[in-house]
Amino acid sequence: MILEGKRIVVGITGSIAAHKGADLVSKLTQAGALVDVILTESGGRFVTPVALQGLSGRPVYTDVFATTGDLAISHVELGRRADAVVIAPASAATLARLAHGLADNLLCLTVLATDAPVLLAPAMDALMYENAATQANLKTLRERGMTIVGPTEGRLASGMVGRGRMLEPEAIIGALRQALGRNGDLAGRKVVVSAGGTQERLDPVRYLGNYSSGKMGYAVAEAARDRGAQVVLVSGPSALAAPYGVELIGVKTAVEMRDAVVAACAGADALVMAAAVADFRPARSATQKIKRSGEGMTLELVPTPDVLSQVKGDLVRVAFAAESEDLVKNASEKMARKGVDLIVGNDITAAGSGFGTETNQVAFVDRSGAVESLPLLSKHEVAWRILDRVVPLLKKRSRRRSS
Repeated sequence: MILEGKRIVVGITGSIAAHKGADLVSKLTQAGALVDVILTESGGRFVTPVALQGLSGRPVYTDVFATTGDLAISHVELGRRADAVVIAPASAATLARLAHGLADNLLCLTVLATDAPVLLAPAMDALMYENAATQANLKTLRERGMTIVGPTEGRLASGMVGRGRMLEPEAIIGALRQALGRNGDLAGRKVVVSAGGTQERLDPVRYLGNYSSGKMGYAVAEAARDRGAQVVLVSGPSALAAPYGVELIGVKTAVEMRDAVVAACAGADALVMAAAVADFRPARSATQKIKRSGEGMTLELVPTPDVLSQVKGDLVRVAFAAESEDLVKNASEKMARKGVDLIVGNDITAAGSGFGTETNQVAFVDRSGAVESLPLLSKHEVAWRILDRVVPLLKKRSRRRSS
């Protein structure tokens, strides 16, 4: 959402990872950004302007003195109008040029001519990356306020394994979203989010769990990051990648979830409990695998701890209620029982809603008993709407504390 309509300059330099830069252009365009691509001469040896124009739907710029396109009136206009500049891949040569303030190609000139956030995604051989000159250049660029994203370790074009692989486009987009939202309405706030299901151990190979994928909680964490918050995400087991710029704490059981959430909420401003925490766990966990006997088996279950009741402090609290019937009634009862500021109820039986889906259909219930039912939306849109409710509650608490 934060990328919609934003003007993003993507610089692609001479590196075998240029194909990832092309993928980044495609993904940013699909997210609604207006992407202007600057392709260096060396970058043009790996990808073509025609291919990049096809991905962005916009002209591709290669020459400082080009007189084509909508920027013919000024060769610095790209930098002036950009909301952010991302160089991916950023070669060692480009890092050196930027560190020394050179303006010998359009990409370097654009960086000199912008006051927008600049993100650099290095990609090169491990020895080149580790070289003292490259490290000194990166240090200089960090000190000037540029964001260095990656690189990671992995197999390189040389066939060797080491640090130098360009970060994947999804992670770079996460860093970009964080940079664009650094002055958002949650800037200076700490938000704790729980996500995913818990696993309650039955024996060394089995557990009691649920179908939660963690997608809703991860979406809330990303949205809070995009609005400037410091975010701690406490997650049960999930196949999802850790969101860029978010502190991820992995847990398994309800007890571990409680302990991690309580600890993370120290000094927090808001807690969004999107996790599907188990209500019960086996009274006893077998030390060895339980064998099939041909007969039935009775399990004794005991309640797990109520996480919300053990969170202390004056912070905004949001809880979820996953229901299969009487959504508003059950969500309202949970509101009264939990004493939270907002309940997000979702009908897990509705088409396109609930566990594992990319969308959700929810209803908000607040302390006054007012109900707002939302249509089927993407989970990121639902996350944004939740935080739209959290922000005024935080302002109200701040006014109360200062009075």
